[in-house]
Amino acid sequence: MSTPAIQIDDLTKVYKVGETEVHALRGVTYQVEAGEFLAIMGPSGSGKSTLMNIVGCLDKPTSGQYLLEGEEVSTFDRDKLARIRNQKIGFVFQTFNLLPRTSALENAELPLLYSSHINSKQRTELALKALESVGLKDRAHHKTNQLSGGEQQRIAIARALLNSPSLILADEPTGNLDTKTSAEIMQIFTRLNEDKKITLVMVTHEPDIACYAKKRIYMRDGKIIREEKGREGCEDRAR
Repeated sequence: MSTPAIQIDDLTKVYKVGETEVHALRGVTYQVEAGEFLAIMGPSGSGKSTLMNIVGCLDKPTSGQYLLEGEEVSTFDRDKLARIRNQKIGFVFQTFNLLPRTSALENAELPLLYSSHINSKQRTELALKALESVGLKDRAHHKTNQLSGGEQQRIAIARALLNSPSLILADEPTGNLDTKTSAEIMQIFTRLNEDKKITLVMVTHEPDIACYAKKRIYMRDGKIIREEKGREGCEDRAR
């Protein structure tokens, strides 16, 4: 059997807010195979964003084990964590996180800006290729404030693809987009998952968006309460 992309065992996360302990995760165990497309759903405070931050190596669990492609993340030093976040994981956020007053191309190039083994010409070529893959090559020199929300999210996806990650984490990627644009963005994610075999994990509160994923887990009070596969539960949700 191939090594799972993500394996988490009995993860807990406790935050201290003054004198109060907040249990964000309460013994979460789950496995994501390489090449899967998983959606995480749940109400505010259910633990889905905390789980995503741990999977993205942006936060550490209070207890439990997290294996990323077979490696125990708790053994990584700061340099290796930074390298993993830059080279193995692509991030896409609801708010796009683009630099204002810079071009689509300049934003897409960002992950390679400090790579000593790639010169500026190679960096530009790779960024243009990434923009082309999301249908934005002809908008490469437009400033971000000249682009629609959907186009800005495409830039964010192109940027996430620049280092050819094996895993993309998307946190409410359609949260600021209208229905038509959301469908276009989800079609890009589906193509990346099916054609490039990139493992995708997405947090969303929208049931119809979650139905683009091949698996869905539902969280409540820091625990996974349900899992759905394929079209299970999606029959009445129009795409």
